Amino acid sequence: MNNLTPKQTEVLSAFTQAYPNQDTITRQEMFTFAEETGLNINSVRSLIRNLPTVSRGVYSMVTNVVSMPNVPAEPVQQTPVAEAVQKAVGKVRSTSSEEVFVPQKDPTFVKWGYFSDVSKIIKSKMFYPLYVAGLSGNGKTMMIEQACAAANREYVRVQITPETDEDDLIGGFRLLDGETVFAKGPVIKAMEAGAILLIDEIDRGSNKLMALQGVLEGKPVLIKKTGEVVHPAPGFNVIGTANTKGQGDDAGRFISASIIDEAFLERFTITLEQPYPKAAVEKKIIKNHMEKFGANDSEFVDKLVAWGQAIRKTFLDGGVDEIVSTRRLCHIVQTFSIFNDRMKAIELCVNRFDEDTRSGFLDLYSKIDGDVDAMDEALGEVQTDVNMPEDHWSNEF
Repeated sequence: MNNLTPKQTEVLSAFTQAYPNQDTITRQEMFTFAEETGLNINSVRSLIRNLPTVSRGVYSMVTNVVSMPNVPAEPVQQTPVAEAVQKAVGKVRSTSSEEVFVPQKDPTFVKWGYFSDVSKIIKSKMFYPLYVAGLSGNGKTMMIEQACAAANREYVRVQITPETDEDDLIGGFRLLDGETVFAKGPVIKAMEAGAILLIDEIDRGSNKLMALQGVLEGKPVLIKKTGEVVHPAPGFNVIGTANTKGQGDDAGRFISASIIDEAFLERFTITLEQPYPKAAVEKKIIKNHMEKFGANDSEFVDKLVAWGQAIRKTFLDGGVDEIVSTRRLCHIVQTFSIFNDRMKAIELCVNRFDEDTRSGFLDLYSKIDGDVDAMDEALGEVQTDVNMPEDHWSNEF
């Protein structure tokens, strides 16, 4: 039997409210909760000395609480600290309502590749976790966003970094309007809204992403810090994008790409591996961007596409270590609309590469721009693409 002071009783009550489904609590959980809610750390230490020990660093919250002598029998009036703790535990809300929305349709977007398949999955409103892998700048994220826009489906985009943890995904305590409240994270918001959860650059995360194991199974999630159980609303689904398929990158192009736990990857139902678009599709994309930025040079569009496709073919053959993505071609078009100078636009947009690569890219473009036969030859060599079945390309743009 434990004799607790009113202050210790007050602190214990805060813990039992914060962890309603637990009979025990660890020392770390108590100190973390105290730090998040502003609870006096000395009060926590005092309580620890009077709680029954279950094992090393683990204490029982089920105890017979007897007031110390001379303590009045009537209920003890709560102190400001206790009231603040109860408010922190009792208030659960979002710090932002802008994370869940239906994306706007982009008039420059061209439907190609796996867009039709992704659209069918999204329109089905079935829980069907999908993993989309592919090299940088080939439109993975844009494809998912525009599929949601076409289906009028809400989505939530979460950008993953090595520092992303459970607090960022599920939620945590935040200071809002002078009060400490539990703010729901983007994963919980997507579940409650029945939205598409887009986990972008999922191979950039650490093992902390394992907190999403249950989410990837379509099961309810227990918010440990509040005790609330969140059930996924109908229509909720998870789509992950990455530059790799979760086994890391031996070539060193994506140095921060991590090896994803096999158990985590197994929870994605299917994996789509998206290549860069074929020349005909890429022409349409670049032309749309040319119109978007008010530029008018159809010849430049043809030459840019031939140049980009030739570089990618050389990359696949092992001739160069860098690649010009579809996204970079769009950047060149935007730069061209500002300076109205083809070569300057290309130079500025390939300056990020090392000197040898940069010079090689510029030299290749000079040959294509000055020699129609060279352009036709470059474009002809890359017309055949075996990375995707032919039926995925037909009538998609």
